[in-house]
Amino acid sequence: MKLATRMQSVQPYFFAKLAKRMVALQAAGRDVIRLDVGSPDQPPAAFIRDALKHAVDQPGTHGYVAAGGLPEFRQAVAAYYSRRFGVAVDPQNQVEALIGSKEGLFHLSMAYLEPGDVALVPDPAYAVYEAAARFAGADVVLLPLRAEHGFLPQLAEIAPDAARRAKLLWLNYPNNPTGACAPLQLFTEAVAFAQRNDLLVCHDAPYLDVTYDGYTAPSILQVPGALEVAVEFNSLSKTYNMAGWRMGMAVGCAAAVRALHALKSNIDSSQFKAAQLAGVAALTGDQTWLAPRNALYQERRDAVLAGLRQAQLPAQTPAGAMYVWAQVRLEWALSSLLMTCWNRPACL
Repeated sequence: MKLATRMQSVQPYFFAKLAKRMVALQAAGRDVIRLDVGSPDQPPAAFIRDALKHAVDQPGTHGYVAAGGLPEFRQAVAAYYSRRFGVAVDPQNQVEALIGSKEGLFHLSMAYLEPGDVALVPDPAYAVYEAAARFAGADVVLLPLRAEHGFLPQLAEIAPDAARRAKLLWLNYPNNPTGACAPLQLFTEAVAFAQRNDLLVCHDAPYLDVTYDGYTAPSILQVPGALEVAVEFNSLSKTYNMAGWRMGMAVGCAAAVRALHALKSNIDSSQFKAAQLAGVAALTGDQTWLAPRNALYQERRDAVLAGLRQAQLPAQTPAGAMYVWAQVRLEWALSSLLMTCWNRPACL
């Protein structure tokens, strides 16, 4: 039976293909060092795990959850934004619970984009932004992230026709994969750009609390007017070491949250109640355990940077996220390197 035409734009997710191959290598007894995705290797704090255990034992935890997420979870998200950023958001109309932020990124593109529209996507970037836009039939205009500009998009360089047709502008700071961090001024410029061009800024922000050297990352929602033209995707995956628990949130522009809610209410039945209750514990409980976790990541970052310097491979020192972006020789393209070294004694 013939698949829908839209499936022609869907390619196998590179890291899923890579993970499948890694599983096969491990099953064959090979020692695999994973450098593919930013997945925490430490557990959540004990009080978060205890909250999940307690919730699982409650009889009322196992039924369907209303679309949008538990009121307690949305309220905890709003309290986090107030405490962390000084931003007041309405938990009822400006917060949507997600089954991890990845599905929210994809579904928002489904809600907003159609053939003839443009999605403005940074390059390099998390692959989902472009994949979702192409699945929706939209055109993608790439915004180069260059080292000389601190890996920040130059909004003034966007062609007028692309700006006119654009529906979504994607940003992601602290950044995957460069580790770059954005000043609040970039978000101020993005909000003004959105207001001039009648588009939505989508800030993918799962690393806001994964930072180093005393750096504190801003939220786009701190910019005056952002709540009318921006939605921020956040997640418990990286901040609270809960990647496999699949808890995320979309926060901001009420119209965007409403559109996302309408679409998701026809697609899923929200996340497991116990996971949401554990998310409440994570967001409202003790936050001091995050500092030593970030210190551990910083030690690892510094070790990687030292090794790269020894190998004479230039690299930026990231102040946030879980990645080091190094300049390598052209013939060392990572995807090609990985795919050609499976049968070597060691694989990365």
